[in-house]
Amino acid sequence: MTKHPDGLEILEKTTVFRGYFRVDEYRLRHGLFNGGWSAEMKREVFERGHAGAVLLYDPEESLFVMCEQFRVGAYAAGMPPWQLEIVAGIIENGETPEEVCHREAVEEAGRTLTDLWPIQRYLASPGATSESIYLYLGRVSSKDAGGVFGVASEQEDIRVSVMTETELRAVMDDGKLANAATLIAAQWFFLNRARVLEKWK
Repeated sequence: MTKHPDGLEILEKTTVFRGYFRVDEYRLRHGLFNGGWSAEMKREVFERGHAGAVLLYDPEESLFVMCEQFRVGAYAAGMPPWQLEIVAGIIENGETPEEVCHREAVEEAGRTLTDLWPIQRYLASPGATSESIYLYLGRVSSKDAGGVFGVASEQEDIRVSVMTETELRAVMDDGKLANAATLIAAQWFFLNRARVLEKWK
């Protein structure tokens, strides 16, 4: 197996757009697998920070607490704009990913986390954005879960509902989980269900 290339040279970095999000332009070159250097190239990077995301699960009732909300990116991609999702939020300065999960579970779903199980940190789209997601399974009670939640000043309108394991598995198997965090978390759960129940039940 060829070793990883050595070297990365950032020739210039410029912020070319700053609005709700930010776009930085890089001029760079990097080492090649066969030796030497690439030609100079320009690449834009979409900057929106990093996120914490958590699949809410009640091990006593074998139920998930799920969110559904409007996503303009899904609309622009020609996919259903109201997406079934897990709880998630951007990590603010001074926050840990775990603190974000605790905060967002209350704001988006009205649930209090009693335990967090780290799943994975992954890159959302490494060819275009620096965003990474810290993904967790979160233990909650599903009692009286449901309703509409969200922070009004952030224009959030989030419908919360409860799903059985069978229902979530069916939605996943039917290809109806269209966002990465929800799909990865659901797949991880069903691969690790026995371990989760052994620890939490």
